[in-house]
Amino acid sequence: MFDKYLKEIGLSEKEAEVYLALLQGDSFSILEIAKKTKINRTTIYPVIKSLSEKGLVSETTTNTKVHYQAESPDRLETYIERQKILLEENSKKMKDIIPQLKSTRREMGERPVVKYFEGKEGVISINEDIFKDPEPQEKAYMIYSKDLVDDVLKNEETAKFKHKRIDRKIKGFSVYTYSKGEIPSDETSTRVKIDGSKYPINCDISVYKDKTIITTLNKKLAGIYIQSTDLAETLKSLIRVIHDLTNNKQ
Repeated sequence: MFDKYLKEIGLSEKEAEVYLALLQGDSFSILEIAKKTKINRTTIYPVIKSLSEKGLVSETTTNTKVHYQAESPDRLETYIERQKILLEENSKKMKDIIPQLKSTRREMGERPVVKYFEGKEGVISINEDIFKDPEPQEKAYMIYSKDLVDDVLKNEETAKFKHKRIDRKIKGFSVYTYSKGEIPSDETSTRVKIDGSKYPINCDISVYKDKTIITTLNKKLAGIYIQSTDLAETLKSLIRVIHDLTNNKQ
């Protein structure tokens, strides 16, 4: 029971075993610790050193013989507090380091993550997943044919992932075609309609942050999920261009 707790707060399995063994007496030699724990003597030395650095073990010398003793379990609380301080310090450092790491990754070239999915359930679930970000920050960019979406998916099915986006307060920025009229912009989405006969759209495309989903809108639903900053930013730019050109004509 105690060894599990010690491992949960950051001790290794052998550190927990040695510390608990040392608690059972006043002090022990390396040989005695090895016998109690059945850990190889050569392995004991780095374990003792690590526990000493954590403030959980101290060294004593009796008649020129070195022995080790466990510090009071109260020291565990001190150890945990020190870990919390280190985590806070590292968290602050990471705010500076993460942009640098991203820059390094960008220079090295991004490797896109690509996944293939098929079937209606796959389409619905992957479109729901794209908006699961715990901290929504950006618009969702979309290109779609309203006619084809209505033919392939039921209203309640499209509403499912639309509501997921709206609940996350992620505003849409979309380009669409529709033979039956216009879908005006509202507080949930800014929409631009294009001429479907001149510029046919046969796929449903959703872009959010660095994620892109491209779904074929035919009887056999299938799609591709691509996680790539380069692709996502390019598609966002194209959608913005369409909005700008359309608005300038009006």
